[in-house]
Amino acid sequence: MKKILITGGAGYIGSHCARILADEGYEVVIIDNLVKGHIQAIKDFKHYIGNIGDEDLVAKILSENKIDGVMHFAAYSLVGESMKMPYEYYSNNVGQTMSFLHSLIKQGVNNIVFSSTAAVYGQSDVSPITEEVVLAPINTYGETKLTVEKMLKWFNIAYGLNYTSLRYFNVAGAYETGEIGEDHNPETHLIPVVLNVALRKSDKLKIFGGDYPTPDGTCIRDYIHVVDLIYAHIKAYEYMSAVNTSDIFNLGSGGGYSNLEILNTARKITNCEIPADVEPRRPGDPPILIAASKKAEDILNWKRKYDINDIIATAWKWKKSHPDGYK
Repeated sequence: MKKILITGGAGYIGSHCARILADEGYEVVIIDNLVKGHIQAIKDFKHYIGNIGDEDLVAKILSENKIDGVMHFAAYSLVGESMKMPYEYYSNNVGQTMSFLHSLIKQGVNNIVFSSTAAVYGQSDVSPITEEVVLAPINTYGETKLTVEKMLKWFNIAYGLNYTSLRYFNVAGAYETGEIGEDHNPETHLIPVVLNVALRKSDKLKIFGGDYPTPDGTCIRDYIHVVDLIYAHIKAYEYMSAVNTSDIFNLGSGGGYSNLEILNTARKITNCEIPADVEPRRPGDPPILIAASKKAEDILNWKRKYDINDIIATAWKWKKSHPDGYK
């Protein structure tokens, strides 16, 4: 049985990764400093509280547990915050990861799946975005993720550390039982923000921009169900381990959904009015951002199971049963 170390395992995506890996027969070990994560999400798993850059702690974890591979989610990930706090984002996302990779190399752990972002492409005019598109991040968050990707490339060449970097846009939805889900503070992601209005935790939704060159005038974005995303991580790990290679893959829906489509789908699923106002555009918001996933589909044999209805329905199940998150 393979044993996987999940960094940031108490976070939204990391906690789903732990649950699904366990469902698939993997042993799971988690490290999280709980700055963003929730201990309630990982109470059933072996976990260590601390920073991935603590090389003594990481060495202890790796030696005690005989780790086979890593899924690396630990990062600060708010775009707006990253522009105000570049030092903190570089220190955490790049500096901590560099020390963590050093620990892996010293302990002989040679396979890591890295949670990257389609923000490494910046405001591309290409749609859908493929892995060959020019890399031009426009915010600190995307730049730190790209820096780690570059680091992984050189560590692979020098030390034989295999990596798979997965680039994706908006992850949403929840584990089907509703036991775990998305709980951020502040919440900036569109789908949970919409559902907060349905729960009357907010008065109305603000849609930024109604005059874009799209079918309904609102921005189109890519959404992927968190469960589909985790199965892509599993397939990436298995492929990388089997063929001893490194690669980069986009993960997306292949089509995208507009802000109004998200709102109307949420109204249908929640059976709530969900008041909304259209506000002026935000500077720098491109009309359409969609990731092409053909490479992952062809090489990893990855297939999505969930559409936008499933995404919002599972998110709503979590929200209704946990209106205040994990509190």
